[in-house]
Amino acid sequence: MATQSHDMIIRNGTVVTAERTERADIAVQRGKVVAVGQQVGHAPVEIDATGRLVMPGGVDSHCHIEQLSGAGLMNADSFETATRSALMGGTTTTISFAAQHPGQKLSAVVEDYQALAAKGAICDHAFHIIVSDLSGGNLTDDLPALLAQGHRSIKLFTVYDKVRMGDEDILDVLWCARSHGGLVNIHSENDGLIRWMTRRLIEAGKTGARFHPASHPRAAEIEALNRMCIFSEVTGQPVMLFHISCAEGVEIVRAARTRGVPALAETCPHYLFMTADQLDLPGNEAAGLMCSPPQRELEDQEALWQALERGDLQVVSSDHAPYRLDDTGKFAHGHDAPFNKIANGMPGLETRLPLLFDAMVSQGRLGAERFVALTATNPADIYGLPDKGRIAPGADADIVLWDPERAVTFGADDLHDNTGYNPYAGRVVKGWPETVISRGEIVVDRGHMLGKPGRGRRLPMEISASMRPLPDPAATLPS
Repeated sequence: MATQSHDMIIRNGTVVTAERTERADIAVQRGKVVAVGQQVGHAPVEIDATGRLVMPGGVDSHCHIEQLSGAGLMNADSFETATRSALMGGTTTTISFAAQHPGQKLSAVVEDYQALAAKGAICDHAFHIIVSDLSGGNLTDDLPALLAQGHRSIKLFTVYDKVRMGDEDILDVLWCARSHGGLVNIHSENDGLIRWMTRRLIEAGKTGARFHPASHPRAAEIEALNRMCIFSEVTGQPVMLFHISCAEGVEIVRAARTRGVPALAETCPHYLFMTADQLDLPGNEAAGLMCSPPQRELEDQEALWQALERGDLQVVSSDHAPYRLDDTGKFAHGHDAPFNKIANGMPGLETRLPLLFDAMVSQGRLGAERFVALTATNPADIYGLPDKGRIAPGADADIVLWDPERAVTFGADDLHDNTGYNPYAGRVVKGWPETVISRGEIVVDRGHMLGKPGRGRRLPMEISASMRPLPDPAATLPS
């Protein structure tokens, strides 16, 4: 192999995977990793990774891109701007949403999103299908066909007008996924409790953004998470419980998994690094920090970190949901709008990995290998993307060279998306993605974007081990 010529070799780096850390060189040929080790040959493009940690590109399995919300508001990012931001932050694969609204055919929705991504996406991508309307053959025809085409991830809401689903419909979708192969992701909050709390706050004149956390009490998350775990148990169908924010949610997931429920769960950086008191600002100054579920308390942060360490939570995603701080986004209903008229969400595609690298690698919490597992390998494995999230022969050459010594202070508007602000402005992180490679192509080089819109490929999902249902569901239904 010492005389073999490849397209690219990355030399002298410390290669970190979910399993091990080693000094090794990486050989790349036709966009794939072909060798990891010593004396891997030579290449016309050789990158000296001395002093760098060489890691798989991140897989962000929860991001909203070029998506119309249930309230009819388009978010700030196109596929071009969102994937540009992702790559600048070290993420080389996104899984965003093809969002169905009532009256739409699922097949047409997915086709439209695929066309948008084919035009603009700079990195490789897959989709979750947001299902909100099962009528007109969507459940019986469109959804099974899409699952067969490799769109094997479904997203459901238990909350929000227009997109929330009732219990019976949720069970029907779970059974469809069980029958045809897929994973069901769920935003789990109790709609009635949130409506009730919101009404009481508004009637009391508590309308500013600071009151948003109170309108989404932890009890709403607790109830819905418990219900979705029971539904998974009854049907035997695996679920991914999105954005766990509180200690009680962790315990529900832990208890369900202990009794054999096929439940997976994730959390997000804003629950690990923010607390609700950061929204305690005058008027609507906190609008840019509003998300659902909301940030909680320091005790919840610690519970989430412990859950990541134990393996009760398997993924940290961004939940990138970008809205500008103007009348096209957060303030579409005016700068003095009550909190329930302000779009929820914040940018996170570009900040996810630097924040977690700083905490897990630079500060030593959980370590570099777990950082890779939680941000790249686990989501790739769970969502049936075997060529992503790893550095191994046969995998796509999605590789990031991290400078572990570089410290960066986030600025007020320094991200490469189209949101116009950084919710972590002023925070210092140590460790930075210096060079980003996607399928063997250098797409980011020391802060310069080299990738072109449309180069990203749509990734069909395989049926992963995490998608396989229990052999004997608690519900015995006629065939």
